[in-house]
Amino acid sequence: MRVLLWLLVCLTMALPASAQTTPDRTATGGAQTLADIMARQNDEAVDDAFRRDNVGDPSNMPGVPQLGTQGGVSDPEFWRALRYGSADVRVSAGGDVATVLVQDGGMRWLSFRAGPLRQYGGWLLLGTLALLVVFYVLRGQVRLDAEKTGRTVTRFKAFERFGHWLLAGSFILLGVTGLFNLFGRVLIAPYLGKEINATLLEAGKWVHNNVAWAFIAGLVIIFVMWVVHNLPDRTDLVWISQAGGIVGSKHPPAKKFNAGQKVIFWSVVLFGASISLTGVSLLFPYEMPLFAKSFAIFNDIGLSGLFGYGELPETLAPQEEMQLAQLWHAILAFVLMAIIISHIYIGSVGMEGAYDAMGSGEVDEAWAKQHHSIWLDEVQSNALTPPSKQPSDRSAAND
Repeated sequence: MRVLLWLLVCLTMALPASAQTTPDRTATGGAQTLADIMARQNDEAVDDAFRRDNVGDPSNMPGVPQLGTQGGVSDPEFWRALRYGSADVRVSAGGDVATVLVQDGGMRWLSFRAGPLRQYGGWLLLGTLALLVVFYVLRGQVRLDAEKTGRTVTRFKAFERFGHWLLAGSFILLGVTGLFNLFGRVLIAPYLGKEINATLLEAGKWVHNNVAWAFIAGLVIIFVMWVVHNLPDRTDLVWISQAGGIVGSKHPPAKKFNAGQKVIFWSVVLFGASISLTGVSLLFPYEMPLFAKSFAIFNDIGLSGLFGYGELPETLAPQEEMQLAQLWHAILAFVLMAIIISHIYIGSVGMEGAYDAMGSGEVDEAWAKQHHSIWLDEVQSNALTPPSKQPSDRSAAND
C-alpha cells in the first residue's frame, strides 16, 4: 500500500497544482497580480480559474469574427482560450491532437522527467546495486548446508524456462533502451557525441516498441503457469518470520515458491501489467486514453483528496494523456528494475545452485531439500506412487 501511495504522489507531482488561496484582484480589475506572478515563479499553487474562464463572449457581437478587435472576444481573450484549450479550433487534418495549439502542461512533464524522475530513478537503481554489494560482502553466498547428493530433481520444465527467459530477456532489452531514452542526453551525448546518441535512440525506440510484445507474451505465460503456486498460504508466514533463513539456524520449509519469490511474482505481474497497459496506450494514444477516466474514478471515491490535490482533471488533451502515461510507465519501470536486479542477484551469485533451476531445469536434491522441502516431498511422493493399472493390464492378468 505504501508503494502504491508513493507512486501516486510521484505522478501527481507532474499534475497542475490545485488552488490554495485566492488573492484580492480588485485593484487589477480581475487580472493577475504581482502576487500571482511571484507565486508562479516560486512554483507555488495558483488558481488559474480567473484567467481560464476569462475568454470573452462571442455572443455579445454576433457576426463579428472572433479575432476582431471590437468583437465579443478580443485578441488577448482568444489567445487565453488557446492557452487553456477552450478555443473553438477546427482543423482539416490531424485529428484531435492537431486542435491543441498550446499545451503548457508539457513543461511540467519535461521538468519532472528531467528532474525528479531521472534523479530519483537513477538513485534507486544505484542504491539497489550498492545495497546488494554490501549484503554480499557481509553475508556472502548462501551455501548448501549438506553435501550434494548427485541426484537431481526437475525444478522447471522446458516450457516454464522458455516463458521465464522470454520475459526476462525482453525486460532487460526494454529496461536498457528505456534508460538510453531517459539518460542518453546527459550521459551519452556529452561523451560519445550527439550522432551516436541519436543512433542509439533511434535503434532503441524500434527495439522498445517491438520487444514490448514479447514481454507481454512472457507475462501472460508465467502468470498462467505459476499463479496457482503463488497464492499466499500459512507456510509464507513461517518463511517471513525467519527472513528466508537469515534468522534462525535452519531454512524454513517452502513449497514450489517461497514467500520472497511470491512477492517477486506478484510484483512482476501487477507492475508488468500496468507497464504493459501504459506502453500500449503510448503506441495507440488516441485509441486508449487512460488517465482522464481513471482520474474521474479517483475523484468519485475521494482518493485524490488523500494527497491534498482536490479534484483531478477529468478532461485531458491527447498530449497530456501521453505525458502522464509516460511518467507512470517510467516510474513503475524503475521500481520493477530494482526488484529484478535483486532477483538476478539471488538467482546467480547470491545463492549456490539457484541458477541451475532456470538454466538446466534440474537441481540437486540437497538444494531442493534446503530451500523448498515441502515441494521436494510432494515431488518424491508423486514419483513413488505407482501408476494405476490400465484395463488391458488387468484383463491380461486375469487371463
